[in-house]
Amino acid sequence: MKLFKALLIALLILVNLILVPPALADKPKYLKNPDYIEVRKALDELVAAKDAQIRSGGSISEATQKKLDELEFQKYALETGVNWGQCRNQTEKTLAVYGPIPSFDDDDDEEDYAYDTGLYFLAPGQATKNKWDCEGIYLSSDATTTVTNPDGKTQDLTGPVAIKIGNGTQLTISTNPNTGEVEFNLPPTKVFKANEINWFIPNVAQALIDTRVPNAPAYQIADVSTNLIAKKSAAPAAQAKPKTQSQPEPEVKLQTLPKKGYYSK
Repeated sequence: MKLFKALLIALLILVNLILVPPALADKPKYLKNPDYIEVRKALDELVAAKDAQIRSGGSISEATQKKLDELEFQKYALETGVNWGQCRNQTEKTLAVYGPIPSFDDDDDEEDYAYDTGLYFLAPGQATKNKWDCEGIYLSSDATTTVTNPDGKTQDLTGPVAIKIGNGTQLTISTNPNTGEVEFNLPPTKVFKANEINWFIPNVAQALIDTRVPNAPAYQIADVSTNLIAKKSAAPAAQAKPKTQSQPEPEVKLQTLPKKGYYSK
């Protein structure tokens, strides 16, 4: 009888292991990533705001939809293990960007480093190298921009602030030629003022940033559109230019002097 009970218990345990998924299995690492948690929260808030707007008979703005799409891609990038972003400086000024903490010869110096990121300088017309994590940009005290909040509303923003970007994002920074405002091709993930995040956010103007030596790992951006325009405009000009044909030199006729009146041998 005891043997039967033991066999029955063992059989129940075996069936339970086969049919029930293991409860103690390790969760994916990205679920513990603070960036992933933050993106999921912002995405859930924006989806809820979108649904409420649609239920009330309204429609969402283009800026809200763009923010929603970007958050979806950031979430996917984190789920698939992409852990770096890229910054492209298409302004005419040096750009201060945030990246990995600087490397030190002494490990103790690295442990004593006061911030969670390093501040680097990106020259005009350059992009940070692949797999070097550009975590955000610094907006100087005299710079202005417009950002989209998680609720889809736009907000005018003046520095000094740190603008964070998500992993898997290629952020292009440019300048509006009419207003002089800083513009982004994608909505920033989050905006921080000094003391809101452990990043170095100084209160300095763009003129001081322009005096810094560019030191961010980067490569030069090839302006393909400009090259194509130049090539297309140059080709017809070369064809339209008429070839100058060499004119034959006028024939010089030598005048022969009459023999009459002259002495000839």
